[in-house]
Order: sequence, then structure tokens, then C-alpha cells
Amino acid sequence: MEKIDHSHMHQMGHDMPEDHSHMQQMGHDMPEDHSHMVDDYKRRLWISLAATIPILVLSPMLQMFVGLGNQLRFFGDSYLLFAFSTFVYFYGGWPFLKGFKDELKKRKPGMMTLIALAISTAYIYSSVVVFGLSGSIFFWELATLIDIMLLGHWIEMRAVMGASRALEELAKMMPANAHKVLPDGSHSDIPLSALMIEDKVMVKPGEKIPADGAVLDGESTVDESMLTGESMPIVKLAGASVIGGSINGEGSLIVQVKKLGKDSFLSQVISLVKEAQASKSKTQDLASRFAGWLTIIAISVGVVTLLVWTLAMKMDFAFSIERAVTVMVIACPHALGLAVPLVVAVSTALAGRNRLLIRDRVAFENARKVQAIIFDKTGTLTMGKFGVTDVVVLDGNMDKEELLAYGASIEESSEHPISKGIVSTSSIRYPVEGFQAIPGKGVEGMVNGKMVKVVSPGFLKEQELETS
Repeated sequence: MEKIDHSHMHQMGHDMPEDHSHMQQMGHDMPEDHSHMVDDYKRRLWISLAATIPILVLSPMLQMFVGLGNQLRFFGDSYLLFAFSTFVYFYGGWPFLKGFKDELKKRKPGMMTLIALAISTAYIYSSVVVFGLSGSIFFWELATLIDIMLLGHWIEMRAVMGASRALEELAKMMPANAHKVLPDGSHSDIPLSALMIEDKVMVKPGEKIPADGAVLDGESTVDESMLTGESMPIVKLAGASVIGGSINGEGSLIVQVKKLGKDSFLSQVISLVKEAQASKSKTQDLASRFAGWLTIIAISVGVVTLLVWTLAMKMDFAFSIERAVTVMVIACPHALGLAVPLVVAVSTALAGRNRLLIRDRVAFENARKVQAIIFDKTGTLTMGKFGVTDVVVLDGNMDKEELLAYGASIEESSEHPISKGIVSTSSIRYPVEGFQAIPGKGVEGMVNGKMVKVVSPGFLKEQELETS
């Protein structure tokens, strides 16, 4: 996506920040920069379109096409046409003129060079005609070409903006503060930027883990689905690794910080998103190369046209230069300026709606050749939403509905993801007394005078309880 020089956008943040506060700031700043560029293209497009209307009305060639002849001609109309066209050329065409300059510096002529060449040739020649040279005016071709190219680049930048929002969403996964454990055992809330390697932090139930680290004390389940794609909450005991940005479950954890800044898991994910934004597909590379060759061909054919009409056909210079300019204006591919941005926008939008991160656009294009897909775990194929699939009652004095009501009543007080699946199975609720979570194993409490425990198979094995 570099038909205009966006390299400065892609370079932003390639060196990852040293702390998470900067990472959060980066996630908010980049979309703002992209948003500014999207708004700039949109503004230039609408203003140029508004100025194009009088250009079309005042163009003698279009007046002849619709059969008006000279009915709309008046004294000074060509100068008014020149004024509107000058505005569109410099205001609407500025991104392409700037891109042309950048491509010349890199010595890699591409789409910007071709567009700038076409609009500049049309503008300069038409301006000379207005002020005395005999020939035709190409101001309406100039204006419409700029409008179409602005539309294409606006569509493309909106696609880039959509990818940039992923950075903001990722950065939002980090909490604002951390509960640092002090040497005396007390806790102090500090910003993430103040965290250091080997610091100890407390993570309360339901909170986000502030940094990558290792569990020193406590037992809980952690939801890492937003980071790893693993839908099942993972039990974390002492010694287990945790990822910054993941969500703690029902227990409290004491975590020792091991990684910060560019070394963290989330920072590496953000780097992958940046790579996806910066990558170019084969289609884009092909279009850029084609535009470069077409630029050389357009100039060459334009010069040949001028020489043939002037020397071989013995026509006057004004007639010959008009033909040469016509060739160079026509050589600029309007369709190519829209086709590639539309492909980028549509493919990015479809992938986003299907929750796909395009890390490499070349690989994305090659996906059409895929004949088989191998999944490494069932969690990849599931929705991550829990529910009750079957109920087995071992006590003949209780039916399924009552059993589910007991389970839903006690699980209603739990924040565990599995609890929500059980709660949704019954609309009946009983009062619960003495509710208590069993970290990593389940919950218990008194329901209708009965001690009710909703626990995992691991708890039953630990207690040596038989289920059948």
C-alpha cells in the first residue's frame, strides 16, 4: 500500500517502546495519524469534486458533446476555467505531486510519477492554450483524473486506518495501573511505566495482568483467549507463566514481572500487526512495476508522437504538441488507480469481519491455492462459550431441573467463564449462604440448607470421591 510514500507511517514504532505506557500511547497515536491522512484525502476529494463541476460546465469540448455549442460561452470564461483548474491541480493534485518528488528521490518511478506526469502535462499545456497557443483544453480530463485518484487513495487509506485500529484495541488490553507488592507486604498502586523487572504485583480476581511474569503465590484461572486464541481459561499455579493483558479469574495471584516493553508478548503481537500493515501484495508490486514501465512508455510515445507529426507529417508545432499531450494524458490508467486500492480495501474488510490478521499479503493471496487445513487443537475450532450438554442425576430424589437450579444458584456468584454457561441453563434461583470459591477447582455454598459444591473432576480425584 505504498502508491503514495507511506513509509513514514510504517516506520512509526518499529523500535518498540521500553515500557507499556509508551506502548499504550503508540496504540492511540498511530490511528490518529492515519485518521488525519484519511480525513485529508476525504477533504481534498470533496472540495475537488465541488470545483470540478464548474470545470465540466465551462469546458468547450464537453459543451459540444452535449450539444450546447457556444450557448454557455461568455467573455473571460476560459480564464475562469483556468482559475478553477489551477485550484484543483495544486490542491487536489498535491499528494500526487509530492509523491512524484519522493519517487524521483528514490529513483523508482511508479504510480505517483505517472499521475503527476499526466496531470502536469494536461495543466501546463491547457494553461498555455488559454493564454494564446492554438489547441484544445484538457482541464476537464485533469480534474476528473485527480478526482478518481483521490477516491482510490481515500479508499486505500480507510483500509489502512482499519488495520491501525487493531493497535489501539491491543493497547487497551493493558490495565492503567498495577498493585505493586512492597517489601513490608503492603500494596501500592503504581502506573505501568513505573514497573521494573523482578517487581512483584498482586492481581485481584477479574483484573487484567499488568505484565508478563511468573506466578509466585496463589491459584486461579486466566483467560488468554484475546492473546493466544485459546478459548479455555488456563489454571495458573505457582511457577506458571502469565501474559500481560490476559484476564485473571476467580483467585488472587502474586506475579513477579519478567518482561516489559519490546520483550513482552503483547508488544510482539503489535509488531505483527505493523508488519501486516507494511506488507505489500504481489498485485500491488505488479501494479507499481507496471506504472513505472508505463511512465517510461508514455513519455517515449509522447515524444515519438511529437516528432512524427512535426517532422514526418510536416504539421505545425501547436498541432503536434496537442497530439503528444493527448497521448500522455490517455496513458495514465484511471482504472489501475482504483483497482488496487479497491482490492486492498475489500480484502482487508473481509478479513477483518472474519477476524483474520493478515500478516503477509503475499501469503494471503496464495491462500486461494490452499487445499487442506490442519488445526493444532480443538480450541481453534470452538467459540469459547461454555454450556451444559448433558445432565446425569445419581440421586433418585432429585430431577434434572432441580439439579440445574441448585447449580445455577451457586454459580451465579462466580465470575468463572464456565459458571456463566451453567447459570444460563436454569431460570430458577435459590438463596445461597456462605458462598466460597475453591481456587482452580470450583465453588461451594449452602443452598436450601444443603452444602452444594460445583467442582472439577480434579477436585473429586483429590477427595477420592466416586461419581458412579
